[in-house]
Amino acid sequence: MSNVVAIVGRPNIGKSTLFNRFLKQRKAIVHKIEGVTRDRVYSEVMWNGQNFTIIDTGGIMIHPKNMIDKNVRKQALIASNEADLILFMVDATTGITDYDMEISRILKRSKKSILLVANKVDNEALENSKYEFYSLGFGEAFGVSAISGRNSGDLLDKITELLPQKAKKKKNYFLNLSLLGMPNAGKSTFANAFLGVERHIVTDIPGTTRDSVDSQFIYNKKMINIIDTAGLRNKSKITDSLEYFSYVRTQQSISASDICIYIIDINKGFAKQDIRLINFIIESHKGLIIAFNKWDLVKKDEFTADEYLHWTHLRYPMLKHFPIFFTSAINRNNLLKVLNEALLLQVRKKTEIKTTILNKVIGNVLKRTPPQAINGKYIKIKYITQLKSNPPFFGFFCNEPKLLTVQYKKFLESKLRENFNFHGVPLGLFFKKK
Repeated sequence: MSNVVAIVGRPNIGKSTLFNRFLKQRKAIVHKIEGVTRDRVYSEVMWNGQNFTIIDTGGIMIHPKNMIDKNVRKQALIASNEADLILFMVDATTGITDYDMEISRILKRSKKSILLVANKVDNEALENSKYEFYSLGFGEAFGVSAISGRNSGDLLDKITELLPQKAKKKKNYFLNLSLLGMPNAGKSTFANAFLGVERHIVTDIPGTTRDSVDSQFIYNKKMINIIDTAGLRNKSKITDSLEYFSYVRTQQSISASDICIYIIDINKGFAKQDIRLINFIIESHKGLIIAFNKWDLVKKDEFTADEYLHWTHLRYPMLKHFPIFFTSAINRNNLLKVLNEALLLQVRKKTEIKTTILNKVIGNVLKRTPPQAINGKYIKIKYITQLKSNPPFFGFFCNEPKLLTVQYKKFLESKLRENFNFHGVPLGLFFKKK
């Protein structure tokens, strides 16, 4: 997991502006994901060769007097409990306020590293204004102008200097496997069952956060790293609390995985949060297996499983390309089938196809079903090559790539899967002009 940096402070002092400023510097951002509440976003940042997650927290809202202390304390405690480094932002043009003092008192009780940032230091003349903040007890404030970018690069340098150097995990695992899903879907039972296979647990490593634990075990002579994540509620039910950081950590777990097993409580079905995270897994080019858990509690006959599959594929067509299992984690039914499929899927991800074979097979598909002409222009795909493996990316070179429809691109993806056994494998298709 990467380090977490949280920007904390009262409203209207430029936290979001600084966050956005970081995103624009040197095109440093890997990806940006909307957070689980309207005033929360996070992004993976790379600066000076170091990755970290930057959190844009909401302002300390000033409500009626009986709510002020509650809101100040809640926001500050979230940051102090979860971040590796806290950027405590103040406004150089207004000086210290009562709310700044209250936030500082709470942050001092944390054991986290805190960097005081004075915003709106727009020029040399305003540099002296930052010294007033010495009295907050965090040393000299780092003066920046989020809106103009003044000293923002130097601030990023300072952040990477202060972040703890986390030990990098050895990348000698055959498979990094994440277990994901809503609360009580059966993730921990899955993990315990997997770890009990052959009873060859190499080591248990506490995660960098309270609700994510990495464990290693050996199965079929292969070392597997399994990540058991916290369950997430529906986005609309995620409150302004530590659950937000659980959402962030779940996104990080997906990014660190080779394959994700997404566990659905079959009695509850898909929630919007499930579909959101499944889409994120697919867009992140991670292998995906769906497990409908608690199958033992379903009244069924010989047709029930097929009916569930038909409904799932009809409602969520993207899942046609991914393995689906019906499991009972508590009874350990079909869990080994899921694990065996994960091992096979990891092998399929590394598939490399010779260019001659690729062009012959897909060339025949193109002859039988060529792309439809658009506005009288004929689209001809002239050449196909595999750009990389693990996961497989393919380049399609054609005369009018911009005219290819989304539907036809999906058709080509399905033909690649069908002809080269890419079931469950994340594919990347890129269309370039030639």
